[in-house]
Amino acid sequence: MSKAALTSFIRGLSGELGPSGITVNLVQPGTTNTDANPADGEAAPFQQSLTSLGRYAEPREIANAVVFLASPAASMITGSILTADGGATA
Repeated sequence: MSKAALTSFIRGLSGELGPSGITVNLVQPGTTNTDANPADGEAAPFQQSLTSLGRYAEPREIANAVVFLASPAASMITGSILTADGGATA
């Protein structure tokens, strides 16, 4: 339910802010190696098995997706969802 709400929210904002040249996008990260969810934790083997790449994302990989969307290279991308989950939803 919350993902659907976020999707509607960013698409609505995109329509409102687009005429001002402001882009609005959503990054949906998958399992990411953090202190709260370490790649060597107890649940790691199972979580890694759910991804096509067979591993956790590193925080810098998710940050790279955000940086891309904030860059001029993504100037025509708005109202979109970028899923960075290593293929977990593929």
